[in-house]
Amino acid sequence: MYKDLAYWLLFSQMPRWTTFRINSLIAKILLSQKIKFEDFFNLNHNEWKNIFDLNDKEILDLENGKKELVNYSFLVEDMINQGYELIPLNSADYPRKLKDNLKLKFAPPLLYIKGNKNLLHDETIAIVGSRKADDISLQFTKNISTKATKEYKSIVSGGAKGIDQTALEETLKIDGHTILVLPQGILTYSSGMKKYYKDIINGNLLILSTFFPKAPWSVGLAMARNKYIYGLAKEIYVAQSDSKGGTWSGAIEGLKLGQTIYVREPKKNEKNANDLLILKGAKAVDINGNVIKKKYNKILIEEKIKNLINGVALTAKEIKEKINYDIDNRKFSIYLSELPFVKKEKKANSNLFIYKNKIIQPDLFNKIME
Repeated sequence: MYKDLAYWLLFSQMPRWTTFRINSLIAKILLSQKIKFEDFFNLNHNEWKNIFDLNDKEILDLENGKKELVNYSFLVEDMINQGYELIPLNSADYPRKLKDNLKLKFAPPLLYIKGNKNLLHDETIAIVGSRKADDISLQFTKNISTKATKEYKSIVSGGAKGIDQTALEETLKIDGHTILVLPQGILTYSSGMKKYYKDIINGNLLILSTFFPKAPWSVGLAMARNKYIYGLAKEIYVAQSDSKGGTWSGAIEGLKLGQTIYVREPKKNEKNANDLLILKGAKAVDINGNVIKKKYNKILIEEKIKNLINGVALTAKEIKEKINYDIDNRKFSIYLSELPFVKKEKKANSNLFIYKNKIIQPDLFNKIME
């Protein structure tokens, strides 16, 4: 068992290999060729090239990785003896939702965990947001955490200050279930293991990492970790987001993947990008997580924009006033710039926006603007 997991560890540590390349090779070994990892590493270089389409650099990487196999075996054995578990991509314990959300392209080949692994198969939500969150965002986080716990859903958290930490602490306070996704190797989280020892023992908390067990915390790993938070969650609630950073990029990526993103409707004059996320297709919710349907029909808004700028160049302020949409001018300008059917023109000190192709009929314009 240790040796097989050591091979998974070897593959997961291929230098500069994409997750997709690693997973594709593993799938070809185990599913297409139906051989064991040990048999794969006993093949010669020509067989690696001809059967598995490996190039010289990849072969060198695998040979170097093979030299670490003994060390990986010792590491795996030591981790298991300490109560950690390693869950490979082909294990029944591997969460289905992570495969479904991230696919072969991004699903980590190996998970490192400690705690109640049954939480991986719970109904899950993630509550995400800024480290420097406003009071209203923190209250929203508490409300959603309480609601999810009452509905027997587990909270997925990154543990960072602000929204993440609040979601984690509030859930554990009421004996809810939480999956804590680390921005570091699981063996470097000793202080957290001590802090949350009772929660782990009681089955309320699962600690999870996708990175090399001895990897220290880093900004890069913290950013990379975000996709796994979103990937583990069936529902995602955004308490507060800037127009850049981890929360923003995670939400945008989630929308691209077809996930449903719920965003707290901001109050007037709030300095965040919540309304911009809603404009991009996220669902607006109130402070208790109830969906707000009024005025947030993305398709209708974009059709109105198309008709307004059909042959006429307007500023962001003029467009938002004509479609009666309450949003900061700068953020709305960013949104307009990213629409595929919009052309931005510079005139004096103003940015003007015009439709790229004149194809909308006047009668449709009048109907939509009613």
